Amino acid sequence: MTSVTPFLMFQGACEAAVRFYVSLLPDAAITRLERWGADGAGPQGQVSQAAFTLAGREFRAFDSPPVHAFTFTPSFSLLVDCRDEAELDRLYAALGEGGQVMMPLGEYGFSRKFGWVNDRFGVSWQLNLP
Repeated sequence: MTSVTPFLMFQGACEAAVRFYVSLLPDAAITRLERWGADGAGPQGQVSQAAFTLAGREFRAFDSPPVHAFTFTPSFSLLVDCRDEAELDRLYAALGEGGQVMMPLGEYGFSRKFGWVNDRFGVSWQLNLP
């Protein structure tokens, strides 16, 4: 069976990011968390493989052993259609804390309420109230 899974690459913050995301969204869980060992390709204790779900969708992630000249970009973002305004406001506040606002909360014509943030880990989130 062919499948497509979003994969997030971190530089040492994978576990913190995954635990943060799972704490914020419904139907979320960490399903696998493996670490580099003493003889691993990456720093001992950092995440070699993580699998988790957010709102029932599977994601994978890890801490990259080599340092790259690139990181996340807002040209790829996670779009969350929120159940209600309270959920949107909560997620916007939590994900925006220590991050960067790309578009402040507001009505933009395509949505009753919308906001776009890069979180403190560099991942981009579009939060929408359809």
